[in-house]
Amino acid sequence: MPKVKKKVFATSIILFLIICAVIRLPSAQKILYPFPYREKIEEHSARYRVDRFLAISVMKVESNFAEGALSKSGAVGLMQIMPETANWIAYQLDEEPPSINKLHNTDTNIKYGIWYLSELEDEFSGNDILALAAYNAGRGNVHHWMNTNGWRKNFSDVDAIPFDETRHYVKKVLYCRDKYVELYGEKNPSHKDSISLAEKFSIGN
Repeated sequence: MPKVKKKVFATSIILFLIICAVIRLPSAQKILYPFPYREKIEEHSARYRVDRFLAISVMKVESNFAEGALSKSGAVGLMQIMPETANWIAYQLDEEPPSINKLHNTDTNIKYGIWYLSELEDEFSGNDILALAAYNAGRGNVHHWMNTNGWRKNFSDVDAIPFDETRHYVKKVLYCRDKYVELYGEKNPSHKDSISLAEKFSIGN
């Protein structure tokens, strides 16, 4: 190999290693895992007793923090809430059904999304995997899977989820939740993160 090429190759390797080292820094990783709407998320998470890191992870995976997000199926806003689900949530909260414009409102969308996540956590006895699967695929599907496959409340086999989209969704949210705990959880010792779900589940499967 010519000397010039060797120097270029060596320089490229050094730059690559430097970039890898920088990316591993918490300050750099926070660019990839930002915490927008933090005050609102923490307010509603505390109010409805939801893990704030789970809530921000759902938001990141659902919309990547795009307030105007609208899916092909009609899911709306940051937390990607279906209008019919929003109407049901409003009824449960003794509020008027929201218009699409109101559902796009940051505070309304975050409030409804976190309330619904709390409802699912209660319904599935605090099982994050089942609650997230229900958030993505619907509670009816999750109950069907539980009844058909004999899943218990302590279900933990993410790979057993039959819908590809839901299986990958759950893995991504759990992975993100671990990253948020790592980056922002130093002042939250009460967070239930005694094991690393990112280590337990691979989002690449």
